[in-house]
Amino acid sequence: MNNTEQTIGNLIDKQGVSFISSVDPDGFPNMKAMLPPRKREGIKNFFFTTNASSMRVAQYRENPKASIYFYDNGFFSGVMLIGSMVVLEDDASKEMIWRDGDTLYYPNGVTDPDYCVLKFTAQSGRYYANFSSENFVVE
Repeated sequence: MNNTEQTIGNLIDKQGVSFISSVDPDGFPNMKAMLPPRKREGIKNFFFTTNASSMRVAQYRENPKASIYFYDNGFFSGVMLIGSMVVLEDDASKEMIWRDGDTLYYPNGVTDPDYCVLKFTAQSGRYYANFSSENFVVE
């Protein structure tokens, strides 16, 4: 892991909110705040929980282009990652990020038909800190 990846990973892990974007049927970006990812693999793969019946899931099924954004208000720094989002509904993916208390959102448990996983895979990004920006490729 290089220094930039470690710095970005630390920024992401400290945030209580993440922002995800999708593309609507008219080609416009749509963004929403979400809870932080339940799991991340470096800065390449991120896993979020959501409702299978949501507008965002429908948009990702139609067009997987996506971006995610994390912002540290204290240091006025942030990172945008660009890539694709897929909807996972297999048992292994759902169990991988399930937590106690999720029945608040998905009353039927890990097998709730309205529970699914969003997997974001980054291709590139842009990191902002100390009054400068840096583009990078995610490998």
